[in-house]
Amino acid sequence: MKKYLYLLLLIFSELNLFAQEEKSIKLTAGEVESLFLSNNLQLIATRFDVDIADAAIAQAKLWDNPNLSVSDVNLWSTRSQRDGESEVIPPLFGSFAKNTEFSIELSQLIRTANKRGKLVNREKVSKEIALQEFEEVLRGLKVELRKSVYEIQYSQAYLAILINQRESLSRLIGSHKKQVSQGNIAKNELLRLQSSFLELENEINEVRSDLNGLQKTLKVLLNVDPFTDIEIEENRNPEKSPDSILLARLIELADESRPDMKLHKLQTQYHEKSLAYEKSLRVPDLTISANYDRYGGVWKDFIGFGVSIDLPFFNRNQGNVRAARLSRDQSLYLARQQQNIIQHEVAASYNNYVYAYAFYKKINDDSLLPELDNMLDTYTKNLQNRNISMLEYIDFMDAYRANKQTVLTAKKKVSMQFEELQYTVGTEIR
Repeated sequence: MKKYLYLLLLIFSELNLFAQEEKSIKLTAGEVESLFLSNNLQLIATRFDVDIADAAIAQAKLWDNPNLSVSDVNLWSTRSQRDGESEVIPPLFGSFAKNTEFSIELSQLIRTANKRGKLVNREKVSKEIALQEFEEVLRGLKVELRKSVYEIQYSQAYLAILINQRESLSRLIGSHKKQVSQGNIAKNELLRLQSSFLELENEINEVRSDLNGLQKTLKVLLNVDPFTDIEIEENRNPEKSPDSILLARLIELADESRPDMKLHKLQTQYHEKSLAYEKSLRVPDLTISANYDRYGGVWKDFIGFGVSIDLPFFNRNQGNVRAARLSRDQSLYLARQQQNIIQHEVAASYNNYVYAYAFYKKINDDSLLPELDNMLDTYTKNLQNRNISMLEYIDFMDAYRANKQTVLTAKKKVSMQFEELQYTVGTEIR
């Protein structure tokens, strides 16, 4: 028995280790976004607000429940009352509670002035608000996701450049060690190469640490297993020229598309519907009733009907009507303020994209940059052949890394500024 138990524990431990092995997947930017839309927990949770709003609409459509009351029940009676009871005309409920006094009343509240309809209309606007709040959450998470993708692509590309440099330096160090051992070169040159190699290793570790943090953010957004390593394929889509984008059209699109602008407009509609509902509350509701009474009065069995209504002498809902009207007026000013903020945000974001794109295009038009990779091999061979000095080689390595980083940063910047522009506009820019 112990032997079988040990075997089972061994199998489970092996399965657990297998499950915790790190998996690596390669995704395009489009695949990342599709996974995000289906898996993100915050989006899934926010969608429930729309269903909650639907439930509120269904609740607002319901009638009030009727009210049934039983009162004036007298369970005590004397023998003379019971013996003196005539059976010529039997009670309405037969022998039920015979010789017992009681009354039953059934009443129903009837809302007037279409209160129920006005409340339903207000809840429908609440649903539209919930939809736009979902769109606002989606807008914020989507720009965060895309910026994370661009950051990861930048870090991956820069890490590849550093690793390439490290391989070149590693080969040089290997050949210099042989030359030092043979007494052909001074040892201080080898030490200088090893020092540069250590600096490069340190930068590689820092980039990997940054990449790990970016991976963590992305995996949380995608709701994937923490043991999954995600590699983002490079985006080959050309950047959109600012010359094909009109600022006036972007401002117009933002006013039509941005969820926060729609929210402010819906808040005004909500307060309009609320004002209409509060005004309807000034009209009193009706309560109709039917009641039965046994032995409560002159007749043994009494059936009566009634109607009740509040008299609006003192309270005509004046305070709530005024508050709803002021809230409506306040929301109009807030909507105008938000529109003003959006226009300036779009203009600033557009200008930032123009600057980023101009710098990126200037770098791409530079004919020397594509030759850098060839120059790296050339400088490495020239140092090995003693055609250049160690100082010249180290200076080139630093310049090579700085130029490559500038190119990658410019590319990342233009992509992120374009996403920021789309974020401020509130829709995809075609």
